[in-house]
Amino acid sequence: MGATPSWYDAEAGYDDEVIEMDTLGELFASTAARNAGRDAQRYKGGVYDRSLTGGILPAPPAGEYGGLSYERMHELVKCLAAGFRELGVTGDTRVGLFASTRMEWALTDFAVLSAGGVVTTVYTDSSERQVQYLFDDPDAEVAVVGTEAQLERVLAVEDALDVAAVVTMDDCAPDRDDVLTLADVYERGAAAFEASAYESWLAERSVDDLASIIYTSGTTGQPKGVELTHRNFRSNVNQTRRRLAPRPDKDPDIPTVAAGKRSIAFLPLAHVFERLAGHFFMFASGVTVCYAESPDTLADDLLAVRPHMGASVPRVYERIFRRMREQAGDSPVKERLFEWALGVARRHARTDDPGAGLRLQHGLADRLVYSTVRDGLGGEVEFMVSGGGSLSKELCETFIGMGVDIVEGYGLTETAPVISINPPEDLRPGTLGYPVTELDVHIDEHVVDDAEFDDASGRLGELLVDGPNVTDGYWANPGETTRGFTELDGRRWFRTGDVVEQTEDGFLVYHDRIKQLLVLSTGKNVAPQPIEDLFATVDLVDQIMVVGDDRKFVGALVVPDFEEVERLAAREGIDLPADPAAKCEHEAVRRWIRDAVDEANAELERTERIKEFELVPEEWTTRNDLLTPSMKKKRRNIHRKFEDAVDAIYAEQ
Repeated sequence: MGATPSWYDAEAGYDDEVIEMDTLGELFASTAARNAGRDAQRYKGGVYDRSLTGGILPAPPAGEYGGLSYERMHELVKCLAAGFRELGVTGDTRVGLFASTRMEWALTDFAVLSAGGVVTTVYTDSSERQVQYLFDDPDAEVAVVGTEAQLERVLAVEDALDVAAVVTMDDCAPDRDDVLTLADVYERGAAAFEASAYESWLAERSVDDLASIIYTSGTTGQPKGVELTHRNFRSNVNQTRRRLAPRPDKDPDIPTVAAGKRSIAFLPLAHVFERLAGHFFMFASGVTVCYAESPDTLADDLLAVRPHMGASVPRVYERIFRRMREQAGDSPVKERLFEWALGVARRHARTDDPGAGLRLQHGLADRLVYSTVRDGLGGEVEFMVSGGGSLSKELCETFIGMGVDIVEGYGLTETAPVISINPPEDLRPGTLGYPVTELDVHIDEHVVDDAEFDDASGRLGELLVDGPNVTDGYWANPGETTRGFTELDGRRWFRTGDVVEQTEDGFLVYHDRIKQLLVLSTGKNVAPQPIEDLFATVDLVDQIMVVGDDRKFVGALVVPDFEEVERLAAREGIDLPADPAAKCEHEAVRRWIRDAVDEANAELERTERIKEFELVPEEWTTRNDLLTPSMKKKRRNIHRKFEDAVDAIYAEQ
């Protein structure tokens, strides 16, 4: 690898009031003191039957946002911490948090951490069986739930749990001594609160104490509980801060994360990506965190809060792009204009010197198209972070070319999670960015054959990492802990399981999961992710999964974009059946998808090309257990559910 970039040297030596090595409770107390008068949170009225808005906090009108200052949020956190202490939460007491991303999640998180407890997380779409496992495995002693529906799922399995108390964020607690509302916890804490006691709880915790157990998404089986200490999280806040802070060496036009700016939060806080990027890091930086009602209302919520930044997964950016394309498809003229503007955006993003002609075209496209796109995101977005999966290079270039910088990053639950981020001053679409400071990376070239990845020019292999943000292991699972690490040059390295390339100038490029490589019966290995990424901007394809293990060729399961299929049918005067399954069998629909597949195949090597495909009528979601809560494909589950379709692909093999 060549010399480190000048901006990396600048960030490695950067320090400010945010960068400390203290516990997460102390982190919040410090930022609350620095930013006392600024808004810490904005929350939407009419969404939940919040117990705290029954007199403790104002209830905004339905559909409107109310604000909560850092000073007031700190008062709530202190009283809630005291209330949890009254419930028996002390050092290392596990508290399970089972709720959607909302302002009470953040209050509860900081309150439990300040009280000395350990927060364990449960995804909101967990079944009763999963709820039981995710509370029972970490021996949670207190359960905090969001809504009545979540409360019912906990009470349905309470006989199998050792939970002393259940707390509901909504005003839905039944008349039981062991079930309280969050307002009840606040009232108990307010009556018992003593400043000296609160300070002693913070002082008792060490940065090396356990802060949270976060369960992996379970793409390959039973979720594993990742142990993350205060040091792990705090180090990653510092690493991310150095990359994205308003450092003095940065051009004023470079977007940064600074106090007083607004972020939008909608990804699951139960997942480590939002927990760090949209929660710990944003609050440490003095940002106002605005909670969307849900991903389904994101378009309206963006207009309401007008964020400067936010974090999302590739699937959401793909949906935003498709919605833009749908809106442009109202007429042939608008559609042609939009397609022209997309081409200009991509060419502009790919060049450092656009020239007079391209600058003129870009300015015109900005007035006609891009400004409308940015207005749809609230009008003030400076950048968005993408993580939790592979983002299509072309899609990233499209957004950047339209004036919406997408800062792609990479990480894992086990690394708290950020390993690398694209620096806003040197965005490289198609890469995972540059490793953060204080983190060492090593490419284990022994696990892959370079010939299998002929598009790689740098060092290629499994990415190994070592640094202060890396977990020590998995909760009560020494076997997985042993398998997750390797000894090299006298050091203990975490094995990411990802095939990653490190370019000559140090940037990381994702290729695939080692376990997800398709091994064809011909002996060829094929990485499915780059093939699937080609379809991110294909308007007829909503979802796609490449198959081919132990088969002669690559095939694919495809979920069509049925709305786009209907529009195309209307333009061509074709009457399609109403039933999605029947649409998938229609000759015209299969022909359109075949054309899209053939176009993508033209960009692939012969062994990577999709020879046959089958259309499936059911969207893959978290609800049907075909996506993880972080929107990754559960490949095993999809393969099992559509086994007949896979067999049909290879029927004549």
